[in-house]
Amino acid sequence: MDESAVVTEMRASTPQGGATVAEVRRHEGQGLKFTRRLSTQGVDPYDTVEWELRDAVIEGEGGNVVFEQRGVEFPAPWSQLATNVVTSKYFRGHMDSPEREHSIRQLISRVVSTITGWGEKQGYFASDSDRDIFHDELTLLMLDQQACFNSPVWFNVGVEEHPQCSACFILSVDDTMDSILDWYRKEGRIFKGGSGSGVNLSRIRSSKESLAGGGTASGPVSFMRAADASAGVIKSGGKTRRAAKMVVLDVGHPDINEFITCKSDEEKKAWVLIDAGYDASLDGAAYSSIFFQNANNSVRVTDEFMDAVIKDRQWETHNVTDGAVADSYSARGLMRKIAEATHLCGDPGLQFDTTINDWHTCPASGRINASNPCSEYMHLDNSACNLSSLNLLKFADTATGKFDVDGFRHAVDIMVTAQDIVVDNSSYPTEEITVNASAGTGEFAYQTSSEAGWDFLVFCIDNSAGCLR
Repeated sequence: MDESAVVTEMRASTPQGGATVAEVRRHEGQGLKFTRRLSTQGVDPYDTVEWELRDAVIEGEGGNVVFEQRGVEFPAPWSQLATNVVTSKYFRGHMDSPEREHSIRQLISRVVSTITGWGEKQGYFASDSDRDIFHDELTLLMLDQQACFNSPVWFNVGVEEHPQCSACFILSVDDTMDSILDWYRKEGRIFKGGSGSGVNLSRIRSSKESLAGGGTASGPVSFMRAADASAGVIKSGGKTRRAAKMVVLDVGHPDINEFITCKSDEEKKAWVLIDAGYDASLDGAAYSSIFFQNANNSVRVTDEFMDAVIKDRQWETHNVTDGAVADSYSARGLMRKIAEATHLCGDPGLQFDTTINDWHTCPASGRINASNPCSEYMHLDNSACNLSSLNLLKFADTATGKFDVDGFRHAVDIMVTAQDIVVDNSSYPTEEITVNASAGTGEFAYQTSSEAGWDFLVFCIDNSAGCLR
């Protein structure tokens, strides 16, 4: 069977139909080789650490217990804070049921064994020995807290057949009611899976523009209200964290003034309610009664706008539909308004569009219009980010000031391979994101075993979906 036929056959047999030439090569005996650095052949990784039973108890205001699970098993070096977070956030199963996880070894085994099984099925490993080494090394990276996956991996891998594993997604919204309503639906699915989303609403016509059938458009800020309400009632998949959102509007959009002040105006309403005696806590009655509390807002500014601020020039906004000038403002006045609103309530932030796209790692694939909720991931519309982290202090000898470069490279090699496997086997909330995520994998993991490009791979570890394309 020639290579193209093998590709066709593997596409038909994989859940997302995403087989690549690299997978075919692995299938034909060109899988990845691994060496043991942390583990020992024939020794169970879990037997290399000291274990202890402890209680995970989290208290709220006034000393009331908000979470409690007693007799959980953790490595002795792990802190009580880590114990509380992992037990309350990531252990699966109903409380007080036999199915409830009660040991970190159950959690790590669930995730690592599933990822290893996926990799074996796709031909990632050159031999059974390499598969076992990968499994043991990945296990010990987790046990020793040298590395960690993003939350959706811990939530969903080994629990759901085709889990949502990406931490965040960037969506796109067009200037149609169908697209806007679809945005609400997509965000709901993302939040349900324990992830967050970002979107730029600048394609939606402003409240100053006409509708095709007559009347005036509502504008993006009005649609943000419905999206905010939806996010407010969805606690991410029942997985004990709030929905996370980023909403972006370009500084040249006609509704930029309303966008800048929408959250600070609501903040002032909360102050009135608090003065009247309403609960001022995060989930209390005051802040639950106002809009725009479930998203981070950011104004997208260009070098042209910043130059106008510096030189105290006028700044024009333009209609979405026909490009005509909508309004003219003092650029410094707009910047002052942004600063005052941010001082009042923390929003909006700024995203520097020109620089972001100048530094774009794959500009031929399209421009960057938005980010995820925390802005550490900036990429194409309809894309996903599969995050992980490495604890740099674990590779540093504080006494000598030396850094374990070889150990760090080994950890990156293991983690990027694991992430590449995860990207291929994840589910995604939309067809467009599925296509883009699959297009971003391919030979990514295969190339990490070479000496070349380590700086680039380390930079991209937060962006395993697409950074080589």
